[in-house]
Amino acid sequence: MALIDVIQFFDETGKTMVHREPQDGSASYRLGTQLIVQDSQAAVFYKDGKALDAFQAGRHTLTTENIPFLTKLIGLPFGGTSPFQSQIYFISLKKFIDLKWGTKSPINFKDSELTYVQLRASGKFSIRIKDPRQFMMEIVSTQGLYTTNDIEDYLRDAIVSRLNGVLGKNLKTVFELGQYYAQIETGVKAEVADFFNSMGIELTDLIIVGIVPPEEVQEKINERSSMGAVGNLDNYMKFKTAGAIEKAAENEGGGLGAAGVGLGAGMTMAQMMGQQMSNQNQGGQPVKISADEIMSTIEKLGKMKTDGLITQEEFDAKKKDLLSKL
Repeated sequence: MALIDVIQFFDETGKTMVHREPQDGSASYRLGTQLIVQDSQAAVFYKDGKALDAFQAGRHTLTTENIPFLTKLIGLPFGGTSPFQSQIYFISLKKFIDLKWGTKSPINFKDSELTYVQLRASGKFSIRIKDPRQFMMEIVSTQGLYTTNDIEDYLRDAIVSRLNGVLGKNLKTVFELGQYYAQIETGVKAEVADFFNSMGIELTDLIIVGIVPPEEVQEKINERSSMGAVGNLDNYMKFKTAGAIEKAAENEGGGLGAAGVGLGAGMTMAQMMGQQMSNQNQGGQPVKISADEIMSTIEKLGKMKTDGLITQEEFDAKKKDLLSKL
């Protein structure tokens, strides 16, 4: 094998985190060989699977002074010019940006208003190798990961695994999701910091692109947004129940006549709740409701609960409110 006099590496892809020279194994180097390490690079010498010395940016002449183990290889028969077998790993110290993370499957979030909600999340993150020898020992030597494509999935799973815990600490309900992106980003970054540091990596940036609930939950969030002028949860429940009653009335019965009766009843109930909201918002007294109307409304609410249009908690709250008017 020919002796190598100059060792250097240029990354044309911009994605190489670690490059081994030579790529196919060990090479014969001799005293006086020039090692050129570019800006934003470090180089680590390996022999027999062990890291020996690390070099920063600049030109280095390989001698017994900067690679002590060479002293043992140099003997009189070689006249002080003995070649030696080893590998050199070039480690990029630049910031790797635009890496992707995201949930492979939905994560369960305990919502204070909707019980459990399945959420999907995605975003971007950036990293930098801050300890080349630690990175080599923890990632390259044991995992065999050399490029951003290799390591991206590994790091992504670490981020996602801590996301649910951060959501639980910072968020009570998905209705408030948009307000807490910054806190969630900071929380996840803090949670994974030790994990990244243990591998010699610094997590420099973490960005949430989106946290998406199921379509039916998004509809509820949109409803809540449309109730901005109403303000409180009780009025939101009245608004939501009135809309659900209309929907239930439209689907009630099998024939045209039955559908008409159901629609009429649903519209009456919706109008009644709408009037009640209007009076309360204007500081007036709620509209008086007869016992028959209250019982009929409770029956309708019971059917809505059975059909899954409202939850048990919503049914109980509305039933209690209606019975209080008897």
